[in-house]
Amino acid sequence: MLFDMDGTLIDSIPVVVRSWLRWAEEEGVDPRRLVGFHGVPARGIAEKLLPPERVDAAVERIEAIETADTDGITILPGALAALAALAGDDLCAIATSCTRVLADARIVATGLPVPRVVVTASDVDRGKPHPDPFLLAAQRLGVDPAHCLVVEDAPGGLEAARAAGCATLAVTTTTEPADLVADAVVATLADVRFAPAGGRVLVTGVVTDA
Repeated sequence: MLFDMDGTLIDSIPVVVRSWLRWAEEEGVDPRRLVGFHGVPARGIAEKLLPPERVDAAVERIEAIETADTDGITILPGALAALAALAGDDLCAIATSCTRVLADARIVATGLPVPRVVVTASDVDRGKPHPDPFLLAAQRLGVDPAHCLVVEDAPGGLEAARAAGCATLAVTTTTEPADLVADAVVATLADVRFAPAGGRVLVTGVVTDA
C-alpha cells in the first residue's frame, strides 16, 4: 500500500489554500492560475508560473509559509485504522508531494503515525505527476510497483501511480469522482478495510448504515 498524505491521510486543504493565496499575492501571481495544481510539488508549480530565475526563492518562500502554518490540519476518517492495520508488517509507505521539512511539520502537527518508508519531494528529482515517488516507495519497501495499490485524492497523483504501474484507489476528499481516473473510488479510507494477508494486503469494502 502506497498512501498519498495530504487529502488522503490528512486534511490540510484550508492551510494549503491560505498559504498559496498568500504566496501568490507576494509573487504577483493571479491566484486563478493556481487551479489544477493540487497534488503537484511546489517546485513544479513555481516552474509553471514564474520565470526560471525566481523559482528557487519562490519555492523556499512557500515552504516557509506552509511549514509555519499548521493550524487546523486534521487526520482524515479511516487513516489511523489503515496505518495501524499495516504498520507492524511493513506493508505500506507514504509518498507525498511535500518536501521533507513540510511533511515532518504536518506529521508532528497531526500526530499521524507514519510507516518506516516515507518518500517526499525532497527524495526525488521529479515529483508527481511523474511516477518517481511511487517507484522509490516501492523500491524501499522491496516490492514490485505492479504489486502495489496507491491511494490518492488528486488527478496528478493518480496519473503518477498509473505511470508507475500501480493499481489505484481514489478518495473523493478533495476532487469530484468524475475527475478521478482510478481502479476504484471511495469517499474516504473509512469506507475500506486493510488487513495483512500472507505478505500482501487484503482490501475490502465496509458496509455502513449510511
